[in-house]
Amino acid sequence: MKDSLGSLELATLLAVARLGDDAYGLAVRRDVAAQAAHDYSVGAIYTTLQRLEDKGLIASHHSDPLPVRGGRSRRHFRVTAAGRKAIQLAQRRATAAWAGVESALRPRPT
Repeated sequence: MKDSLGSLELATLLAVARLGDDAYGLAVRRDVAAQAAHDYSVGAIYTTLQRLEDKGLIASHHSDPLPVRGGRSRRHFRVTAAGRKAIQLAQRRATAAWAGVESALRPRPT
């Protein structure tokens, strides 16, 4: 596993974790877009999902076809144990990066 994740990789990994059983491509794209206030292309999200799967941070499976005429199956994703560790590491790193910033930003009496 690579030690650090890019911002889109982390946002996508977190979306898969948040969505649980509902983590399929379009839902992941919507979640990432809502959290980031930026609309990523379908290709960017699927490329990122594939990269995360290649790193072993997520796994995927195909669902049964949707129960509508001509319904297609969906590729669903789930976070692996390595993915959970990567999320925890990212959280620790972010917390450490913010350490001391709040007090440094407080107005100082003059």
